[in-house]
Amino acid sequence: MTVEIREIPIGEPGAGPYGITSGPDGALWLTLAHAGGIARLSPNGAVRTYPLDPPGGRPLIITAGPDGALWFTRSGDDRIGRITVDGEQRTIALPAGTGPGGIAAGPDGALWYAGMTSDSIGRVEIDGTHTAFPLPVTGGFASMITAGADQALWFTLNQANAIGRIDLDGRVTLHPLPTMKAGPVGITLGDDGVIWFVEIAAGQLGRIDPDGKIVEFPLPDRAARPHAIVADPDGGAWFTEWGANRIGHLDATRRIEGYALPTPNAEPHGITRTPTGIWAALEIGAVAHLTPPTIPPAP
Repeated sequence: MTVEIREIPIGEPGAGPYGITSGPDGALWLTLAHAGGIARLSPNGAVRTYPLDPPGGRPLIITAGPDGALWFTRSGDDRIGRITVDGEQRTIALPAGTGPGGIAAGPDGALWYAGMTSDSIGRVEIDGTHTAFPLPVTGGFASMITAGADQALWFTLNQANAIGRIDLDGRVTLHPLPTMKAGPVGITLGDDGVIWFVEIAAGQLGRIDPDGKIVEFPLPDRAARPHAIVADPDGGAWFTEWGANRIGHLDATRRIEGYALPTPNAEPHGITRTPTGIWAALEIGAVAHLTPPTIPPAP
């Protein structure tokens, strides 16, 4: 099998591309965690950056909203940001100390976020109406969140070592992980309705079905520190290996492969999938584009 990875500079070196998502305009949108901005990578390779307005926040995760705009968390100043495909911005202030991390569009037309430092999951409507739901743990560090296939949101509790589920009325169910101190972070919905997640401290991937059954998959390199994950339509998942400078893949047969990035110590974080391949945000100031491996035809 063959694989190709190319790197595309985004902003200044060290700008800190962190979160990445596909926008409704066909472009890729990224958070610049160190530079304090949002970047747009067009299909033709053109890059445009937008400084945060107002300045001062640290943008982390970005997602396409239900209104044709992009929504992102600002962990530095407890705000949720919104940017149109034309670059117009507005923000929604959250309670001080919220520490928003992951964000996802919910099945109810609202945006849901994980409150990293507030032991909460929050809901923000398009008009700015905000509701916070307390979690039944203290110091759990809610990290990332994704919409499930069951009219609920699923999230990782990095320090509580659990996967959480919250329904649209705010009822929370926690599912402890089999591996102690696994440190779950990235989470995503699989095409089959099962939730995939990574365990950054344990060097594992995991799956949880709607009934709460968890299966874990140890990586060949347990020190790889998997960070973010996106589903593969063939029944597997792609993920970033922050500690190993690779993009990893688990296929439907549960075979795991790792693909080294061209630049050493590139710090891969967010990851997304488009029809043209796999894209990962590299904190050094670039985006990696991986063309999935192909099996050569038989002679």
